[in-house]
Amino acid sequence: MKFYSFVMLFISSFFLNAQTIRLYVGTYTGENSEGIYYYNFNTLTGEISANKLAVKTENPSFITFSSDKKYLFAVSETGETGFVKAYEVNSDGTLAFINKVSSYGNAPCHVQLNEKDTKLVVSNYGGGTFSIFNVHKSGSISEASQILNHNTDSIKSHAHSAKFYKNNLFTADLGRDFLAQYIFNDKEYALKENYLMKNGAGPRHFEISKKGAFIYVINELNSTVTVLQKKGKNDYVNIQSLSTLKEDFTGKNQCADIHLSDNEQFLYGSNRGENSIVVFKRNLKDGTLEKIQNISVNGDWPRNFTLSPDGNFLLVANQRSENISVYKVDKETGILTFSYSINVPTPVCLLF
Repeated sequence: MKFYSFVMLFISSFFLNAQTIRLYVGTYTGENSEGIYYYNFNTLTGEISANKLAVKTENPSFITFSSDKKYLFAVSETGETGFVKAYEVNSDGTLAFINKVSSYGNAPCHVQLNEKDTKLVVSNYGGGTFSIFNVHKSGSISEASQILNHNTDSIKSHAHSAKFYKNNLFTADLGRDFLAQYIFNDKEYALKENYLMKNGAGPRHFEISKKGAFIYVINELNSTVTVLQKKGKNDYVNIQSLSTLKEDFTGKNQCADIHLSDNEQFLYGSNRGENSIVVFKRNLKDGTLEKIQNISVNGDWPRNFTLSPDGNFLLVANQRSENISVYKVDKETGILTFSYSINVPTPVCLLF
């Protein structure tokens, strides 16, 4: 009987651990927050529990993993000069500081690695620059190898996000209303094209389809999503632009984040003002979108959001109301159903 009880306890413990993963939360630090936190997330129930401080650091407003999740990289959105910091992920979930370097611009707001984890790009919103760094196998970051300055004499750039895709680097410039495409030429990234959005659109974040045939840009200032389609060998054209808001919404709004479902059948975006998540159904053949839902975030000012690795849940970081809202995802229809929310200190970035 004792042996049977031991076996059942072992099996229960195994399945409990198998269905629990870590959720890291980047924050704005201050009265309620000290840095980057981590929680346990139950992939079967969607439950978030066990709040712990992973590391003290100032304003880690965007965080990302290396592909093997051994290292975590965070911007530090501070003063006139920001920083990007590298950490090793300890077995207990805490983060061990490796090094930091200047982001070469103020207010860094986004960080991304390339597929091989050898390069890292930081977007400096206040400085209007995109800084590129080499990353070592130890996880440490070298000083910037290249700085892309989008400012002109007459127009202030606001660099908001950047992503590597194969030999390309795409960058969203909210201040100059374009998505830029750079191509690596064995030494550095050279500008190929600026894909213009509507004047005053304010491109903020974007998603690239897995085969690179489509790019979906969420525009902060005019609350739209712009669809770019690949034409020819390596060129893109604008094929669609549509609102992220309900037709009867009349207030002020600023879009924030955007994500494709893993099967690429659905696209999600966050609205700050309407305080909603918008859901689009995606045509897998021509890449166009159809709006199918706007659902309340049950909080205020949804910044970043993320889908759980299995795609069964969507989690929203509500910055001003200081809570994370959890939604069940119908993977057949893409529709979201609110589950619950949990109080979290000033969450702005969520990372599995």
